[in-house]
Amino acid sequence: MPVESADDRAIFISIDDFGVSATYKAGTISGIFDNDFVEVDAGGGVPFAMQQPRFVCRTSDVSTAVEDDTLVISAVTYKIKVRQDDGTGMTTLILEKQ
Repeated sequence: MPVESADDRAIFISIDDFGVSATYKAGTISGIFDNDFVEVDAGGGVPFAMQQPRFVCRTSDVSTAVEDDTLVISAVTYKIKVRQDDGTGMTTLILEKQ
């Protein structure tokens, strides 16, 4: 028996709490959007920081997602670069701002 259901996962990413709406393949999905700065070591001894946008959502909402699909969040278009299913019904999409 699963620890959480699809309904439980929907509550976790609800736009009433921490979630945001995104447009994906002409539909609306919800998830948690992060655009943290991460330190990058380019091998020159001087690290720098860059943004790494990510969107965490239910796997069932993006089960057909592939590299270069588009996702629109707050009127900003992103391309999906990496899809990371975590095995619990949630997926992290690594994005690239267009």
